[in-house]
Amino acid sequence: MRLTHFRQLMAEEFGSVRAGSLAADHVIADLGGRTVDQALEAGIDPKDVWRAVCATFEVPAERR
Repeated sequence: MRLTHFRQLMAEEFGSVRAGSLAADHVIADLGGRTVDQALEAGIDPKDVWRAVCATFEVPAERR
């Protein structure tokens, strides 16, 4: 998954403003206690980050 596709999925699921806030501020345990932005900067695959976001925020399976 490309980073641009990841950002698009985030915006579609949470809205562009909330997606940015979640990515910058919400610490996710499945990402090693990192935020989305920190995980991506650390080189974690966007697909794995998306899976962690989906699990954390209980995104329905049809939108994962």
